[in-house]
Amino acid sequence: MLDLNSQKISGSISPQIGNLSFLNKLSLYNNSFFQEIPPQIGQLHRLRRLLLCNNSLSGEIPKNISGCFDLRQFWLFGNQLSGKVPPEIGSLVKLRNLDLMKNYLMGSIPSSIGNLSLLEDLILRENYLGGSFPQFSGQLTKLRQLSLGGNRLSGAIPPCLYNISSLVGIDIAINQIHGSLPTTIGFGLPNLKYFSIHTNRFVGSIPPSIPNNATKLNVLQLSGNKLSGHVPSFESLHNLRRMTIDGNHLGDGGSGDLSFLCSLTNSTSLTTFSMVDNRLGGLLPECIGNLSRTVTLLGLGINPIVGEIPRSIGNLVNLEVLWMRKNILSGAIPFDMGNLQNLTYLVLSNNNLSGVIPSSLQKMNKLIRLYLDGNHFHGHIPLHLNKCHSMMELDLSDNNLSGSIFPVVKTLLYLNLSHNHLNGALPAEVGQIDHLDTLDISGNMIGAEIPSTLGDCDGLLKLVMRDNHFQGSIPQSFSSLRSIEEVDLSNNNLSGMLPIEGVFKNASATFIVGNNKICGGIPEFRLPKCVSRHSKSKGVVHKLKLLLSIIFGLIGVVLVLIFVYVCWLKKKRAQEPTSSSIAESWQNLSYGTLFKATNGFSSANLIGVGSCGSVYRGILQENGTNVAVKVLNLMHHGALKSFKAECEALKCIKHRNLLKIVTVCSGIDYNGSDFKALIYEFMVNGSLEEWLHPCPIPADADGPSKILNLIQRIKITIDIAFALEYLHNQCHNTIVHCDLKPSNVLLDAEMVGHVGDFGLAKFILESTSYMNTNISSAGLRGTIGYAAPEYGMGSGVSIEGDVYSYGILLLEMFTGMSPTIEIFKENFNLHNFVEEALPKRVLEITDPILVQEVESNAGQSRKSTIQNCLLMIYKIGIACSVGVPRDRMSITDATAQLCSIRDRLYAARL
Repeated sequence: MLDLNSQKISGSISPQIGNLSFLNKLSLYNNSFFQEIPPQIGQLHRLRRLLLCNNSLSGEIPKNISGCFDLRQFWLFGNQLSGKVPPEIGSLVKLRNLDLMKNYLMGSIPSSIGNLSLLEDLILRENYLGGSFPQFSGQLTKLRQLSLGGNRLSGAIPPCLYNISSLVGIDIAINQIHGSLPTTIGFGLPNLKYFSIHTNRFVGSIPPSIPNNATKLNVLQLSGNKLSGHVPSFESLHNLRRMTIDGNHLGDGGSGDLSFLCSLTNSTSLTTFSMVDNRLGGLLPECIGNLSRTVTLLGLGINPIVGEIPRSIGNLVNLEVLWMRKNILSGAIPFDMGNLQNLTYLVLSNNNLSGVIPSSLQKMNKLIRLYLDGNHFHGHIPLHLNKCHSMMELDLSDNNLSGSIFPVVKTLLYLNLSHNHLNGALPAEVGQIDHLDTLDISGNMIGAEIPSTLGDCDGLLKLVMRDNHFQGSIPQSFSSLRSIEEVDLSNNNLSGMLPIEGVFKNASATFIVGNNKICGGIPEFRLPKCVSRHSKSKGVVHKLKLLLSIIFGLIGVVLVLIFVYVCWLKKKRAQEPTSSSIAESWQNLSYGTLFKATNGFSSANLIGVGSCGSVYRGILQENGTNVAVKVLNLMHHGALKSFKAECEALKCIKHRNLLKIVTVCSGIDYNGSDFKALIYEFMVNGSLEEWLHPCPIPADADGPSKILNLIQRIKITIDIAFALEYLHNQCHNTIVHCDLKPSNVLLDAEMVGHVGDFGLAKFILESTSYMNTNISSAGLRGTIGYAAPEYGMGSGVSIEGDVYSYGILLLEMFTGMSPTIEIFKENFNLHNFVEEALPKRVLEITDPILVQEVESNAGQSRKSTIQNCLLMIYKIGIACSVGVPRDRMSITDATAQLCSIRDRLYAARL
């Protein structure tokens, strides 16, 4: 035995290790060994335990590992190993524990592993393994733990897996696995303690046999699928500790949706429960307060939950995270909530809550994040929040708060008080918040001078003070803000000289419009020069003389211009009347017409839900036209601006690859509330997202599965490129889409791509270098994963930002990998993943569906052509998505190259 674990040893493993022919155990885990595993390890025929985990080993797993034919325990997790899992592992018939997690292994899982009849633990999670879910898994009849999460596995789970009664843990989360859970799953897996299938493509309902028969369950994670229907009772799961059902389609918004919550009171060890982002509606039952005192996280947000927050929620005294954002809760925050003294995150954003912020919140001295934005709270900002000495993020924006700003907590990193009715002066104490990185007090009535102490906030990244009544000069101390990326002082009463140091050297990061008495600054601001009082008085007489002479000359010129304009206007109206108003551009349909067309906006007609609203399929009774009706959620902050932006953009454009708007609706619904909707031409084949990442079709359903072949994908990418080329280069004013992603590309009956959703679109005027800020969307700049990296650093939108999104979408279409899956985090993204694989591993990173098409239908010559075309496509995607905007390929060049690739593929097919 050689046991050197956790000894801080570095260097490589010597090939001489192969000479220790009597070695039974080799344990080197928790060190810093690097380079390859020496193949001489295969000479250790007596080796039973090989533990090399938690090092920095690289290269491939030696194929001659089969020489260790007595091996029982094989741990390589937590290294940097690459290549494929060698099929030779299947010859280690005595193996009981195989753990290769947290490496960079690719390819499919070899079927030879099915030969390991004694295997108890198969742990391959957090790699890049692809292909179909291993069909051999049902052969491993002694398996206790199956962990394949965090890979790229697809296909359905073989039914025989659900009958391995020895299974204690199943982790297949974060893959692309589809199908439904069998109704008998709980009967076949009675010993199951850990069941995690989150972030896949499962459909159907949650089988009652899980809670009724798999009664040993500790962890149940079903989030991020498309499960639907009623949530069963969990009263038999006494050992349940963690349960997550987020991000599904559970419930129908009815009053009985939440009845299952009371069954969870039997789970006396429950610590985590989250059902965020479903369709679970009705009143929140009082039994919520009878959950176990061990509960630390409770997530209920993004559901149509109505009514008041139950007072009993104050019983959950060990609660640390309470997440109730974007429900339809009303009434006041119960005073009893102050009993939650261990709370660190309290998120009640975007509800209909009202009243004053209760003083009982001062008991929450562990509170780190408090989000009450997007409600109807009134009164003053309570001084007692000063007692929350751990608070780092405070958002009270979009309420009806009044009075002066309180002396804020010195531990804050993020403070947003925007869009209230606050007045008075900004307290000088704000400069004592040492680590503040974001301060937003825009849209209030705050006046007096800006305190110079703000310049002491060295960590400040974003300072937004627009739309207030600030007066006086801009403090020179702002020039010393070393980390600042954006300063917005627009629409105040500021005067005096604009500083020219620090952030004020960057006109794209400083916003000062609407302050007419500011002068000086760098030339890019185009401000008047600052002049002294003496110079002003000396020039007054000269200016008066000049003014009088100009006035009389102008009178004559104006009369001539008026005459010419009247003549031109008459001629213009006679030829072709135009209108810039939304109402005149389209006929405004009534709410009743749309109500009938969508069958009362029924859930059966619901085809999509987004942040700003829902989309329904409808049939206009007047002419039988199929339409898609996008109903704006006016409770969502920025929805109205999104509506205006989309109207303004769509009335100016027309192209075969842009989604056609039919009409609009701006009126009142049957409840007397404002109602706004956009009506589009219906796209029968849905969104590109549904084709790239389709849900599986149930066995009893009719119709083909959604699969895009190679030719279809290249044609759709060209359609999208044509649309961007039009928006960027052929419109009267350049339009930046700002949110290009697969769910915003719709496909018609002929599979032609149409770019839609212009809710974030922005105009760039030809005569200026800045963006038209009148058409914005609450400051949003796209979707995570697709948005250009410079947007995250505060840069203005640009056509290069659209090109970046297009490049990511292009890579996604041919790899089949979404840029938002968990393996892409920190500095590793889809761009890097593809770039590292080229040019040798083109087929290895390509969507398995395309690889199968190539392998099954192509001869060697055509296969080589297709592989070269894929390489060219990936290079275009990489060139479009480089980090530096000016280095990105233009959409014009990308379009031309893709058309050339399409022609080559057509020629190869013929």
